[in-house]
Amino acid sequence: MKQTIEQEVATGLLAIQAVSLSPNEPFTWASGIKSPIYCDNRLTMSYPELRTTIAKGLAKKIKTQFPDVEMIAGTATAGIPHAAFIAQELNLPMSYIRSKPKDHGKTKQVEGKLEPGTKMVIIEDLISTGGSVLEARAAATREGADVLGIAAIFTYELELAKEKFAAENCPLLTLTDYSTLINVAKEQGQITQSDYELLEFFKQNPKNWQQENV
Repeated sequence: MKQTIEQEVATGLLAIQAVSLSPNEPFTWASGIKSPIYCDNRLTMSYPELRTTIAKGLAKKIKTQFPDVEMIAGTATAGIPHAAFIAQELNLPMSYIRSKPKDHGKTKQVEGKLEPGTKMVIIEDLISTGGSVLEARAAATREGADVLGIAAIFTYELELAKEKFAAENCPLLTLTDYSTLINVAKEQGQITQSDYELLEFFKQNPKNWQQENV
């Protein structure tokens, strides 16, 4: 049976070891959350076939969900290369959003030519809690962009992120997700059934998982 794009990308991430699954020795995310999984989508830059699949997949979804998009913007730093690939695929202008404004010159936070009212889609490599990309959205809005939504390669599907996006009334589309990834990993024999159950428990109850396993 032919894989869906969600399964294909999840398979690719596992194949290049962009995803590390370690239920017994958890990772610490930038947000401080302890997690049994870590996804490093920066590695996809080094694999032309996978990065092309990602660019074409996200470009197709963006044109479907945001047909009026006029600019693709990447978050610094991990979203920048993927924004470039997608902008090229869609033949659209590209910009990138710094994590904070420059402390010299024009003190801009959005780099690239941004006309007021430009309809923008922001590219992020992955969504964990959602805080950083929503800050980037706020920065782009302050500088005049009309941000239609966020597009990302992968989401951990945490309820905290869903709540933040809902509170900001910000649409989010992703190419693959946590549920797809751990299902593919189980099917391929990369994790045991007990590992799968533990990883599923983390998605549903990250705080309880940390209390019991850290």
